[in-house]
Amino acid sequence: MKGIINAINGIINAIKGIINATNGIVNAVYGIFKAKNDINNAIYGIFNAINDIDNAINGIFKTIHAIFKAINNGMNCLKNAIYGIVNVIYSLKNSINGIFNVICGLNIFSKNT
Repeated sequence: MKGIINAINGIINAIKGIINATNGIVNAVYGIFKAKNDINNAIYGIFNAINDIDNAINGIFKTIHAIFKAINNGMNCLKNAIYGIVNVIYSLKNSINGIFNVICGLNIFSKNT
């Protein structure tokens, strides 16, 4: 009788072992899928990092372009300011010539009268 009980306990333990082995297989498959998901996330993170680097490089080039554009605009403003000063000097010269012409005209007029 004791042998039959031991045999039944052995069968029960064998069934428990099969259940534990099945749980181990399920956990292993779950681990494989989780690892695959983690690998995919890592690859996605790498591509995001590459994209961020590309955006940063584009930002640097856009900044450099803006700096050169600002320098060019500044040079144009400086050039226009110099032209404005030259025009003021020419206007001043013409005004002085006009004043001298008036003085000369008055002088000639006073000699003739």
